[in-house]
Amino acid sequence: MSIADADNEKRGVESMRVQGWVSEQFKPVSDVFATVLPEDGRGGGAVSLFVDGEPVLDLWGGVADSRTGRAWEQGTAVLVFSCAKSIVSMLLHYLAQEGQLDLDSPVASYWPEFGCHGKEAVTVRQVLTHRAGLPVVEEVLTFEDVLAWTPVVEALEQQTPFWEPGRAHAYHGLTFGWLAGEVIRRVTGRTPGVYFRELLGDRLGIETWIGLPPEEAGRVARLEEPVEPLPLPGPDTLFTRALTMNGVIDFPGADSKYGYGSPSLLAAELPAGNAVATARGLAATHAAAATGLHTGTRLLTLKTLTDAVREQSSGPSWRDGIDLGRRFGTGFMIDSPPEWRLLSPRSFGHDGAGGSTAFGDDAYGVGFGFVTNRLGSGADDRVDRLITAVRECLR
Repeated sequence: MSIADADNEKRGVESMRVQGWVSEQFKPVSDVFATVLPEDGRGGGAVSLFVDGEPVLDLWGGVADSRTGRAWEQGTAVLVFSCAKSIVSMLLHYLAQEGQLDLDSPVASYWPEFGCHGKEAVTVRQVLTHRAGLPVVEEVLTFEDVLAWTPVVEALEQQTPFWEPGRAHAYHGLTFGWLAGEVIRRVTGRTPGVYFRELLGDRLGIETWIGLPPEEAGRVARLEEPVEPLPLPGPDTLFTRALTMNGVIDFPGADSKYGYGSPSLLAAELPAGNAVATARGLAATHAAAATGLHTGTRLLTLKTLTDAVREQSSGPSWRDGIDLGRRFGTGFMIDSPPEWRLLSPRSFGHDGAGGSTAFGDDAYGVGFGFVTNRLGSGADDRVDRLITAVRECLR
């Protein structure tokens, strides 16, 4: 059954600011959602929640494109940046669960060309925990190279780690996707975006893509720059070099030919940073992993998720000393109070630059997705307020 076919006892919500529906138990979440929408007509968003595999809340509002006044609709999708990492991590955990790979085996076991220049012993788990020593592609590539997959993969094959793999961590902002994604491609014969659609997306009608199909481009919201610039560290830090591929990608670059909002970048596969999704698509993806949709079989077992949510990395990063205020399990961000409070120690997911967030939790049976095109900056507490409301409703 696709998520579009699911029936649920719904309470309609329609106002000047919020549209959609919500079950009675979660009505307080709609009240909070009204407060997180922009009041100046620059941007909008959506929030969706599944509990025990069933949709209980689907709300949207605001503006998808402030230039034209196009309203946010139920099917509006948006770039959700690093929420993509959660999807890629699900795929690798599923392959490990099915016996097709071992997370603690060297990457070179599946990708032989990778096993050189000090990377021979780098494990798949070290890639997923940002401990592989490869947070930045040192070779300066063109924008076209970045979108073409193979040039980046070949550059990483020839690179020497910044530190001894496993000894430290630093956020692998974009390299995470090519490193993990090439393992997926070697094992399955499919790139991560294609494999996700075959495994979950097409089968369940989930509105989430890594590599946006041309026929879906019309539903995508335009990114809206934050009122205050996103607080990036200096251009020479590993963190900023990672997000911009050494300055090749404009960040966030809503209207730039070389930005994250460009049609060519959205159509390519940058599996760590260019997922496009509706809120319902993200919530459904994480519900499928945590509980299964509509009484279906969950994608990831209790044993798999118990391994996935064990803390692997946290605190200040190698050399730059940047602390994201997040704890990382294997691939996923995990519950990290007070900076990134989710529902429980069983919560797994990822946020994206500017505020979009998705997670699942098999203790509460939850799949959650919040998406926005109005990028937040330093003191962005929108998702915190929504998750707090969900938590109160579940008690």
